[in-house]
Amino acid sequence: MTGKQRVVVGLSGGVDSAVTAWLLKQAGHEVVGIFMKNWEDDDDSEYCSSNEDFVDAAAVADVVGIEIEHVNFAADYRDRVFAEFLREYQAGRTPNPDVLCNAEIKFKAFLDHAMRLGAEKIATGHYARVRQNPATGLFELLKGLDPSKDQSYFLHRLSQAQLAKTLFPVGELHKSEVRRIAAEIGLPNARKKDSTGICFIGERPFREFLGRYLQTRPGPIKDERGRRIGEHVGLSFYTLGQRQGLGIGGVKARGAARGGGEHAPWFVARKDMASNTLYAVQGHDHPWLLSGALVFDDASWVAGAPPACGPMAAKTRYRQQDATCTLEPGPAAGSWCLAFTEPQWAVTPGQSAVLYDGEVCLGGGVIAEAETVGAVPAL
Repeated sequence: MTGKQRVVVGLSGGVDSAVTAWLLKQAGHEVVGIFMKNWEDDDDSEYCSSNEDFVDAAAVADVVGIEIEHVNFAADYRDRVFAEFLREYQAGRTPNPDVLCNAEIKFKAFLDHAMRLGAEKIATGHYARVRQNPATGLFELLKGLDPSKDQSYFLHRLSQAQLAKTLFPVGELHKSEVRRIAAEIGLPNARKKDSTGICFIGERPFREFLGRYLQTRPGPIKDERGRRIGEHVGLSFYTLGQRQGLGIGGVKARGAARGGGEHAPWFVARKDMASNTLYAVQGHDHPWLLSGALVFDDASWVAGAPPACGPMAAKTRYRQQDATCTLEPGPAAGSWCLAFTEPQWAVTPGQSAVLYDGEVCLGGGVIAEAETVGAVPAL
């Protein structure tokens, strides 16, 4: 970006967006901060501290020397993100609210608001990069330079129009450098802990939170042979690969040939919505937890069109190394299939499959089904 521009920065109260604002101000741009409030149901609780975050964001704006505006997008969040989040859980899938939140709130509602304020660009504290390909003129979404913080996975649904208006200054830095800059310039949140948990809702006891909105429907937990080993509180409250909170930790293996020893931990491996049955298996590398292929739909491509089928890399969860795979058309119109070189662990319907060509994020979609290495019999 060349020349002085009016840039609206999403200030969250965290250190990444704070340094983003400072870097842009140092580069000579006219910078305005916006604090987004997107959750109201229990905003005074220990888990959702948006009032505290706004105080931090305002303190940052004061140090950087910019104006800050408090904007409420709670209705947009509830309608566009949270309602879909609950629908997916109710259907037995495990959605990724951060992906939807970025596409619908941070780079739609926020972007629209910033444009009304006369912004030429928006900026956030995400660890990703944007560049315009000189050969095609298309904007590309790149991984952040810090591999341990790269957030391109959560941004894969951004369009050409959104990327054309977006800056990610800290994507060019490592987190340690961001912390160093924050401390050096005296930002009040230089040592503030990174936020985790659900986008805008915070980190909280998840089952208790979900239980406020979804009905519990208890049913059996069974092992791979169909024997009852416990009771679940409702299929919506579990995700594939889950190890904690099953209540069957003391149960010994019954024929541990597949799993890994008599006291190997139990993992959620399958959810049968029709019979309201949760299946658990023993051992991290049990065949039911490994998938050689998956189908995804609801695809979104950064370039505006799908890439050519063939070899590439993909992630099926955020904290994962790129896995080599082949992209092929899926069984239904608009669906796609990924066949992996090596089996992937706990591939979960509702999560995102995100595709890469080296450092370039191509886009992705929502995992519809996975093909396990170990055939799951009809129990």
